[in-house]
Amino acid sequence: MRVRTVLCAVAAVFGLAVAGVAQAHLLSESGGWGAGFTHPLLGWDHLLAMIAVGLWAAQLGGRALWSLPLTFVSVMAGGALLGMGGVALPHVEAGIAASLLVLGLFVAFAARLPLAAGVMLVAAFALVHGHSHGTEVPAMVSPWAYATGFVIATALLHVTGIAFGRGLHAKAVQIAGACVAFAGVSVFAGM
Repeated sequence: MRVRTVLCAVAAVFGLAVAGVAQAHLLSESGGWGAGFTHPLLGWDHLLAMIAVGLWAAQLGGRALWSLPLTFVSVMAGGALLGMGGVALPHVEAGIAASLLVLGLFVAFAARLPLAAGVMLVAAFALVHGHSHGTEVPAMVSPWAYATGFVIATALLHVTGIAFGRGLHAKAVQIAGACVAFAGVSVFAGM
């Protein structure tokens, strides 16, 4: 059962990513929905952070399984509104790099925080990811369609992370977390 869940999640993410790249012209003409949908799938920093949220939620289990992803998606939408509205937020790129490093380390060490602390941490990272999405709305597209696209893609990436977290051996999940943390270090090194 676990192998089937993981294979389905991998197939879904692969299918979404390939479809986004192969149909780029169609998605760019979709009024913004497709551009928003592919933004987190094609930006590896967003992709890794959103999967890491799902991995960590799966490790924590219980109420964290739904509250961490739900918090991320809701606060990300708020951050996007700030970005679309031209509200400046300092150190967005550093916050995105920190999200990779911290979430990756938490997954790598199977860190257990009280639920409220985990929710607050995820909310802080969601704010910077959302702001980044909001400031990158392509010209000539509907910002609401764009936002709908990246919200749906983000939720799917969280579900993918949860599927991996529940379907893979605990050590494999921790290794994935270490890889995400390393990506965060790489982003910081490139700043």
